[in-house]
Amino acid sequence: MTAFPYTLDGASDGAIDRQPAKAIGLLVLQSDETIEQDFRRVLPASAALYVSRVPSGLTVTNDTLQQMEHHLPNAAALFPRGLRLDAVGYGCTSGTAQIGQARIAALVGQGVDTAHVSEPVSALIAACDALGVKRLAILSPYIEEVSAVLRGVLAQNGVDTPVFGSFEEATERKVVQISPASVHDAAAALAASGDVDAVFLSCTNLRTFDVIDGLERATGLPVLSSNQVLIWHLARLAGVKLGRDGPGQLLKL
Repeated sequence: MTAFPYTLDGASDGAIDRQPAKAIGLLVLQSDETIEQDFRRVLPASAALYVSRVPSGLTVTNDTLQQMEHHLPNAAALFPRGLRLDAVGYGCTSGTAQIGQARIAALVGQGVDTAHVSEPVSALIAACDALGVKRLAILSPYIEEVSAVLRGVLAQNGVDTPVFGSFEEATERKVVQISPASVHDAAAALAASGDVDAVFLSCTNLRTFDVIDGLERATGLPVLSSNQVLIWHLARLAGVKLGRDGPGQLLKL
């Protein structure tokens, strides 16, 4: 064997500093196949993305969503040691509604030192405020009892959801297989059925990015999705400037 010498990038006075200019952490559900891809499509190269996984159930019920609470500190602790994360996001809309936004921030803070924690619910509320949205049409893949918790949280924060539709699917593996065309058609039908200010496509595993712009043209309304609002909110919290080529009016603000 030949042993070779090497140098260390960022070495200074014996210490190694590889801190990127901006760093965002993302806690992704074990079952989620979509959110990480959406983040990498939109975040600029100047923002580093670090991902950890959270154990999650094969089916989505209020009980399985609540169970994720116990895994959040350990999942957050698996980000690289010594790395400063400007913001960390928990990638589950219904899980956030079930566990609670403040509780999630506290649990994530137990595992990683970061100035900001967000999730799709807080991000959606902030996005609605930025766009002046008070009434949402919601499309969810999940059974009604799961979505009822989310709608209650939104109502408590001044966002009404008078129009609601669902694919009534409880199996997570099937959610990612729901076609974008199905999402488009269902969301367009909801937008046409009531007096709403915007449409929200709920669930981080639902494939929404390729239909948002077309839906906005078809409905004349802002179209929001779980992944889109979370990217937007984390970028704002972290001080990351997004390009204007992401889907929807929100990412162009």
